[in-house]
Amino acid sequence: MALLELTNISKHFGAIHALNDVSVEIDAGQVIGLMGDNGAGKSTLVKIIAGNFPPTHGVMRMDGREMVLHKPIDARQHGIEIVYQDLALCDNLTAAANVYLGRELRKGFGPFRVLDYQAMYRRAGELFRELKSETRPRDYVKQMSGGQRQAVAIARTMLSEAKIVLMDEPTAAISVRQVAEVLNLIRHLRDRGIAVILISHRMPDVFGVADRIIVMRRGNKVADKFVASSSPEEVTGLITGAIERA
Repeated sequence: MALLELTNISKHFGAIHALNDVSVEIDAGQVIGLMGDNGAGKSTLVKIIAGNFPPTHGVMRMDGREMVLHKPIDARQHGIEIVYQDLALCDNLTAAANVYLGRELRKGFGPFRVLDYQAMYRRAGELFRELKSETRPRDYVKQMSGGQRQAVAIARTMLSEAKIVLMDEPTAAISVRQVAEVLNLIRHLRDRGIAVILISHRMPDVFGVADRIIVMRRGNKVADKFVASSSPEEVTGLITGAIERA
């Protein structure tokens, strides 16, 4: 049984058909590279999975059960987390504070409850060690590299025991060394049995870490292939329309 199953998902914005009958199955511990040109429908599909807006029609199932999402918190309750391109981090807070942002741990009784910083530092440190990241819980985000920032955003998804992590262009605008760090973070998620949907324009990154590649063009799914049976040249042809379908 697939972890996440999308059946004939469509999204219309008035006369604009952003998605047309897209069906996808994703297994636990699988990394999916979602590729396509601007306006191909990648972000729309991910936002539907994340609960940002409902599909015009189609059915979503999680662990075989139909899933209806009205808002992002509904997706989170089903184990779906998203890491946006801007990461949504607070530069003036520590790594641990960002991991627990909105879900802070407290100690004490009744009205005399205060933030439990030590517990948050301890758990955040454990998450960073699980990710094999050099990020430290007490470091401020404004002092971090792009790879370390990604580690903070990913650790936040692990805090809620995510089943699926959606990542939007995580390797955009960072150095080669930091790209390698982010790809390793994705591999660690996969090794923990967490499915990852990776939106990316960077062909080497997708082929370096993904198990399958899904290509979108003009709101349609034109390919869904295992990486081993495809090539960067074929994917480029599918994105541009030189190859109709694969």
